[in-house]
Formats: sequence, structure tokens, C-alpha cells
Amino acid sequence: MTLAEKDTGLNTSTHTNNTTTELTLFADLALTAPLMQAVKESGYERPTPIQARAIPHLLQGRDLLGLAQTGTGKTAAFVLPMLQRLMETKKRAAPKSMRALILTPTRELAVQILESLKTYGRHLPLRSTQIFGGVGQYPQVEALRKGIDIVVATPGRLIDLIQQGHVKLESAEFFVLDEADRMLDMGFIRDIRRITPLLPKQRQTLLFSATMPNDVADLAKGLLKDPVRVEVVPQSTTAERIDQKLYFVARGHKRALLAQLLATPEMTRAIVFTRTKHGANRLAEQLEKDGFGTAAIHGNKSQGARQQALNAFKNGKVKVLVATDIAARGIDVDGISHVVNYELPMEPEAYVHRIGRTARAGATGVALSFCDHEERGLLRDIERITRMKVPVVADHAFIGVPEDPRNAPLDDEGIPMRHRGGNRGQHKGRPGQGARKANGNGGNRNRNHGGGNASGHGGENRNHGNGEPRRADHHQAQHSPHGERQGRPQHNGNRPKQGGHGGQNRQDGQRQDGHRSGGRGQGGHRQDGHRSGGNRQGGNRAGGGHSR
Repeated sequence: MTLAEKDTGLNTSTHTNNTTTELTLFADLALTAPLMQAVKESGYERPTPIQARAIPHLLQGRDLLGLAQTGTGKTAAFVLPMLQRLMETKKRAAPKSMRALILTPTRELAVQILESLKTYGRHLPLRSTQIFGGVGQYPQVEALRKGIDIVVATPGRLIDLIQQGHVKLESAEFFVLDEADRMLDMGFIRDIRRITPLLPKQRQTLLFSATMPNDVADLAKGLLKDPVRVEVVPQSTTAERIDQKLYFVARGHKRALLAQLLATPEMTRAIVFTRTKHGANRLAEQLEKDGFGTAAIHGNKSQGARQQALNAFKNGKVKVLVATDIAARGIDVDGISHVVNYELPMEPEAYVHRIGRTARAGATGVALSFCDHEERGLLRDIERITRMKVPVVADHAFIGVPEDPRNAPLDDEGIPMRHRGGNRGQHKGRPGQGARKANGNGGNRNRNHGGGNASGHGGENRNHGNGEPRRADHHQAQHSPHGERQGRPQHNGNRPKQGGHGGQNRQDGQRQDGHRSGGRGQGGHRQDGHRSGGNRQGGNRAGGGHSR
């Protein structure tokens, strides 16, 4: 194994090493006997490329910028040399402080790193703890009261405890920023900038990231001093050991296709990724009804519930773990045979992190991606950033698109011209099916995917954001002095059908009391974009909505 160093390009003092190094055994890394014993007991003999290249520099006290995907062994790459250097200095942390701070974006990743610290430090008298939200803070405060060697923390809870005076960073000799790109994606940049000034200037700093966007490069410039850059895998490429497959399938057939694949004997343990928390819960419930042991994990669940679901998955009590992207870099489970992208991620980089849950520690794995006609743009982004086309499975029973749509030309809005339309209503010039301006004189309906308003007074606006669509009457709803809307009584979700006895007909044909009108308005126009019992004058719809 021949590995070469690269210049970081961060500043003029950046370390450059054009020599090659071949380290094939952990015995070549000059680790102490207690660490070597722990490594051997864990069943490892040969370091991964990131470990072989990073550990020698870290043992020398150098700052380091590490670029490596998940599943490459980067946790051990900084844990092992950190433990050794902490034992060499033998300092004592000040009360409420720590000697080493490891900052991570998610609770799951914090738990994983703490497990690695305990595994490799089992023969050392070093103490470590974790700080994150979702659980009570008292045990965390108590663990830090007299000072501790290593703290693994998420930014939010750490800042809370700092502001309360329970945590100080004055004793930190080591600072590790793990998953820096994910940290920035989750909006933690301000928290990082609040934390880093509190650290001692004399420290060893390590920054690890799977990708290197400009904001991560800027962050590295401010944190690292004369760093060594270690990059073992090109940015945003997928592991060669992962067999990737693509299924073009209609959205309504995805669940049936997933159930069919889960029933195959080769799918022994699978993580299924969805885009939303609600979608993860709903899919997990459906798979349970289909007879597959399933647990869900996402940000709305408490830390206890998340850990319980993860433990059930690790122990084999459930076969399927349905997760959102919050878990894409926080799950380290051996033996995951398949990763399924039930919905393609909005950020193409997340695809790399998702499928990195399989083929870990030198194993092989399979990544299956479902793509409906609305996700073709996301697919193109993924293939652009990974620099490869995902092989298509064309002989499955739930084909949602009759041809490979990646060759279809795109219009100015990025929509494939041969496959416009569908249930998201992207047509132009067809009433009620495109995002357009309401141009009638009151009552036209605007479908807005971003939450805009119709230009006519009292038109209906449908906002395709979070939550259920809101409906507005033809005229603005009036409010009572107590803030309650009048004229819209609740009916437990049941509306009388067209032509029913529900609402009385008003002279102008508008709906009254929130019911569908069984009669027709003046002139026979439709006033609110809904079905009316009467006729339309000249075939025109006053409401502008299409019938469904």
C-alpha cells in the first residue's frame, strides 16, 4: 500500500509531504502496549488507509485535516493517538473542564465515538463522558464537576452547559471537529464559532470531513495551524465495495417493491432512508403490518427511543431500520447487507453518506435506490457528484417510468420535457395544475409550492409546504372577538358530498358554513374552485380550479 500526502492549500505554511509510506500492520504505528492489546482484542491487525496515514502525524502533535468517507475507520484514526498522547502528558483537567473535546453533529455519532473510546482505552486509566440533548443534564454536569479527560459533545447542549457555568474549556489540549461538513449542513456554524474562542490557543486540532466545500475550507483555515492533509478517498465518491442499483418506480408502488425485496433471503439487515420524519414513522408502521420487524429513528424521537431502536437493530431483534438523514452518519452497525433509498435525498452528498452505512470494515454491501418521476432531477445531481451512472434494474414488477428518463432534455426550470406533469402539478397554461399567478377578478385559485398568495381577493391558495393545505372561502373569513373563525364549523373531517343537504345555497353561489353547495350561483359560475351543482356559464370556471 503506497500512500502519498497532499498539500492542503490552506495557507503558505501548510505541510507538504511527497514521500510515500507503507504501513501494513498496527505494529508499524508505534502504539503503546495497552493500545495494541485493545486493538488486538477488537480483532484488528491491519490499519485502514486513513489510520495508516493519520496516526503517525498525530502522534507527533500535528494538526490534521482528514478527508474520508464514513466507514473508513477515521474514528480510530484520531482516538488511538489521542489516548496515547493523553497518557504521555499526564495532566489533570481543571474542575468543570476536560483535556480533550470531540465535537459531533448528532447524538448517535457521539454514542458511537464514546464506545470507541471505551473499547480502545479499556486498559488505560482515562475517563470519558458524553454531552448531548434529549436527556437530563444532571448526570452530565456531575461527570464534569471534578474535571474529566475526554468529552464527546454535540454543540447545542455543550453551549447550554457553558452558559449555565457548568462547563469550561480552559484545560482542553485536543480539539476534534468530526463530520465538519455535516455540522455546517445542520446549521451549527454559529455554535462552532462560539465554542472555538473558548479553547486554549495552544492545542492540537483535528478536523475530519467527508467532503470539502468552500465553507469547510474556510473553517479549516481558521482552526488549523500548519496542518497535514490526509485524503484517502476522492471527495463525494462512493465505496467500490458497494453494489449500487436503481429502480425506476412510481411513488405508489414503492412500498410494494420494498416489501418484495425485503422478502428475499439475501436482504438480512437493511436501513431504509426517507426524507421526512412523518414518512419514516408511516413506512415503519406499514412494514410492521407487512410482517417485517421494523424500527424507526429520527430527530423527533427522544434519545432513549432512538437508542432503543438502534439497539434492537444492532441485536437483530428487528430486520429493518427506517431512518432520516440525521442517522446517515451516526449509525455504525456491522453486517448491514442493504441500504435502501426509499426516497432520494435532496442534497446529493447525503447519498454518499447514506450508502456508506453498508460495506463497512472491509465488507461488501448493496445500495438500492427508488426513483419516481419527480425525483429525476435529484438523481442527476447524485450521478453528477458521484461521477457515475447508477445501474438500472429494468425487469422488476413495479416499473413506474417506461424508459430511462435521464436522457430526456430539461426545460428552463430543470423539468424533463418528455415527462412533464404528474401529481405535483408542474404544467403551464393548464388551469389548476401549475404554479401560476391568479389573474381573474376575485376567486381564482393559486397553487403555490412556496407559499405565495393569489392576486385576486379571496382566492384559494394551496401551500405545498409542511402540514395540510389550508382552504379559504371566497371572501375573507371573519373572526370573532375571541380569535375564532366564524362560518367554518368543524365536521370531524367529513364534508357532505356534492349535491347533499349540507350547506344552504347563497344568492351568489358561494359556499356557506364550509359545505359544498348543491345549487348553482348567480350566472352558474363556480365561485371557489370546487364542484357546484349548477352549470358553468360558457364553460368558464370562476374559481379557476380543476375538478378532481
